[in-house]
Amino acid sequence: MASVSIAVLAKAPVPGRVKTRLIPAIGAHAAAVLQERLTEQAVTTARAPAIGPVTLWAAPDARHPSFLRLVVQRRVTLRPQPDGDLGARMLAAMADGPTLVIGADCPALTADHLRAAAAALREADVVLIPAEDGGYVLIGTRVPQPALFAGIAWGADTVLAETRARIDAQGLTARELPALWDVDTEDDLARMERDMPALSL
Repeated sequence: MASVSIAVLAKAPVPGRVKTRLIPAIGAHAAAVLQERLTEQAVTTARAPAIGPVTLWAAPDARHPSFLRLVVQRRVTLRPQPDGDLGARMLAAMADGPTLVIGADCPALTADHLRAAAAALREADVVLIPAEDGGYVLIGTRVPQPALFAGIAWGADTVLAETRARIDAQGLTARELPALWDVDTEDDLARMERDMPALSL
């Protein structure tokens, strides 16, 4: 593979619509500010390894000023996320060949992780970076694999186990890199502010 694309899936930082589990602790405005910072961090990280083109898949409105600003500042392609559940949207982002899909919730993800994932994808059909909460923070495929995304209970702590079972059922080869953490809860936020003060609110 000459290059591996990176797709960043992100929600617009609209107060009350993002990081809703954190709103009781920090408020809707701060949750939106956090979303914006995490999205910028994810796009910056995706650009850093220079392993292939980067696309920011935006929802629900790709015309949000924060997205348009990132396109200019980080020189990425902007596309609207299609309708459907998270699985359908990730699958759409993987339609054009070898692709790594990440969200905007994992500030622990680095350029080195992306390089390692791209290298793994040259030897395996699927690459995963598990999340500590039972999901994953990165998935990559050489070609689209619809069976890995249909009918998954997204948001549950069974996502990773179900994905592993689908990989086995399809007879695919897979590589898993060490697990990382994402920012969903107050404990996650405290961890981020301790380990990554530049992102602190």
